[in-house]
Amino acid sequence: MTGSALVLILIAALFHAVWNIAAKRVQGDGYSFVWWYNAFSAVIWLPIGLVVLAQAGWPWSWGLLVGPLVSAVLHIGYALTLQTGYDRADLSVVYPVARGTGPLLTMAYALLVLGERPGWIAALGGLTVIAGVAVVATGRSAGHRSRAVAGLRYGAATGLMIAAYTLWDNHSVTSLALAPITYFSLGSAWQTLILSPGLHRQAVRPLQVLRRWWREVAVVAVLSPAAYILVLQAMRTTPVALVAPVRESSIVIGSLLAWWLFHEPRPLRKLVGAVIVLAGIALIATS
Repeated sequence: MTGSALVLILIAALFHAVWNIAAKRVQGDGYSFVWWYNAFSAVIWLPIGLVVLAQAGWPWSWGLLVGPLVSAVLHIGYALTLQTGYDRADLSVVYPVARGTGPLLTMAYALLVLGERPGWIAALGGLTVIAGVAVVATGRSAGHRSRAVAGLRYGAATGLMIAAYTLWDNHSVTSLALAPITYFSLGSAWQTLILSPGLHRQAVRPLQVLRRWWREVAVVAVLSPAAYILVLQAMRTTPVALVAPVRESSIVIGSLLAWWLFHEPRPLRKLVGAVIVLAGIALIATS
């Protein structure tokens, strides 16, 4: 892995942790919240994506239509599952379990199906990152058992969606050669369109949700796309089996922020997990 790719992924990890903290603050208005931040993301990023497309001479392909559309469906499943998990469980359970399950499944698929061979040092680094995630995840709150079980369930389901969209998006920016900014901006537009019919069934009106959570909407609308575009850019030069584990360093930042902002317990265990994750990143970076 090159130094520039590593820097891109680590910046993306920081952005990812911060927007997840913002998403955790939103309670009870998940569907409308997801719609709003996708709509704002489309407004911000779609003009940029179209400029990139224009500079390339407006190339047309079925991949340009199908790629972002499939990605949008997968990202909607991810966003709604994650938001429901945050509404019903602790971030310090949902987030690390989700981010740990995702790369584990992604690496397994990349190695077994795609035939990627990152080398034994990189593979050891990936496993070390996953071990660090496990340490952080098992340091969960000793509160109600049902809440802890819900966190594990929603975390695992979110991780499955992460693996699905990571593999599809990697295929889109490599095999289909779609520009990351254009690809993501079109995906955000598709997500907004697909989610729109369900807005009228929500108990709270969308404008009320925006007035209540506009700061959180703004944070997620800016940082979520920025984080993922950086990851997509790194995927163009780095095997997905290496990108997926390194980006999960965000769970260290997210777990510590959850302890600081939401007073979630066991910070020492999370610091131990952070050291293990950083050791794994060091192994991957030297591969």
